[in-house]
Amino acid sequence: MLTKQLLCIDLGGNGFLREAGGRELGAAWHGWQVHPVKTLAAAARALRSQAFTVGVLMSSLDGLDEIDSFLQQHWATHWIGVFPPRILQTPACRRLVRDHCYDYHTLPVDTVRLQHTLGHAHGWASLLDLGEPGAPGALVSEMGLKGHGLAVERLRRQIRKVAGASAPVLIWGESGSGKELTAQAIHAHSPRAAGPFVPINCGAIPAGLAQSELFGHERGAFTGAARDKRGLIESAAGGTVFLDEIGDLPLALQTNLLRFLQEKTIHRVGAAHSIAVDARVIAASHVNLLHAVQQGNFREDLYYRLNVLALDVPPLRERREDLILLANHFFSTYLTERSPLVKGFSSAAAQAMLEHDWPGNVRELINRVRRAMVMAEGRLIVPQDLGLAAIGGAGGGNAALGGMRQRADRDAVQASLARSGRNISQAARELGVSRMTLYRLIKKLNIKC
Repeated sequence: MLTKQLLCIDLGGNGFLREAGGRELGAAWHGWQVHPVKTLAAAARALRSQAFTVGVLMSSLDGLDEIDSFLQQHWATHWIGVFPPRILQTPACRRLVRDHCYDYHTLPVDTVRLQHTLGHAHGWASLLDLGEPGAPGALVSEMGLKGHGLAVERLRRQIRKVAGASAPVLIWGESGSGKELTAQAIHAHSPRAAGPFVPINCGAIPAGLAQSELFGHERGAFTGAARDKRGLIESAAGGTVFLDEIGDLPLALQTNLLRFLQEKTIHRVGAAHSIAVDARVIAASHVNLLHAVQQGNFREDLYYRLNVLALDVPPLRERREDLILLANHFFSTYLTERSPLVKGFSSAAAQAMLEHDWPGNVRELINRVRRAMVMAEGRLIVPQDLGLAAIGGAGGGNAALGGMRQRADRDAVQASLARSGRNISQAARELGVSRMTLYRLIKKLNIKC
């Protein structure tokens, strides 16, 4: 049986650790390996180097603001407070216990009761560590792309393949799905990683300034051009230029961009000569550029110049195995914004998130989590805090609507499977979803294959 690790913080210097341990500091005590510290800074260092599911804090509450900030930052540990009896009568101590502590004890310590409390805290933490929705959870993060589902793993493999090449990359993905993060990962794992990464939102550049912003200008080229200016593309020399929402680039600038891709040179506004620029181009769009070509809104020759190496960023609805882990990651990221009482997500909130379609993708998830962290009134976030309907709730209208939708989904999937002769790939193409999504639908709707 593994020894349980216990972080003990004695801010009062009252020898509690020796009293509780009954042995030298750091020795095992009833199955616990005690890690004693006497300052919050030392405790923070210990928590950075090792995960502690349970901790003991003894304090006379001097420096209350610092203690409150420390406990809020290290919310995932189950803290047991130990205080002098008179301190517990103060509003400040009561608020600290209510907001941050799993339980509390008073001096002198009853070691039997404390042992039971520690056991309960460890058991509760173990339940959460098994992957329950409220647990912080270990979130695999590689290339800046968090998660361990099949969709994100496939994207990582594709990134590794294209990162070493110098050809242009075209990234497609729905708004908010992480296209810029994917571009950053390509740059970071490429031979150009030491060079600059210059992101450009093509839809946000004012039409009248677009030429100058992208390609720069010479002094005196127009009114107000008091000095030479390097454009954004030129500033990416030796690195990568990321053209986000390339489909919004005006047709006139598409011609100049095509010239840059062909010749690796640019012309500043008002310049009489060209400038060589060695920068790799990564472009991204949430619209189908081939359709834009057919409609005359995007140059066909530029499309084929950009579409050498193509990547698809999966939407959040195809990453449901990572959804709760991502939600917990954003909970930790914006920890300072939360109400002190809020400790995580309820099972109902987790189920509601899994059932939601997430049209706004990761950006929508971030916004809903941040709002819930501020607005939640209980210790755990519930579906209403996220602005989502509880699954299987009391609302008869919502339940009826959900049942109608489920029946319609079942009918559509069964009909497509019948037409395709139970060929999953063909049925997925007909329904316009991935094979992974179709498998998930089949399981959810209890369809026999």
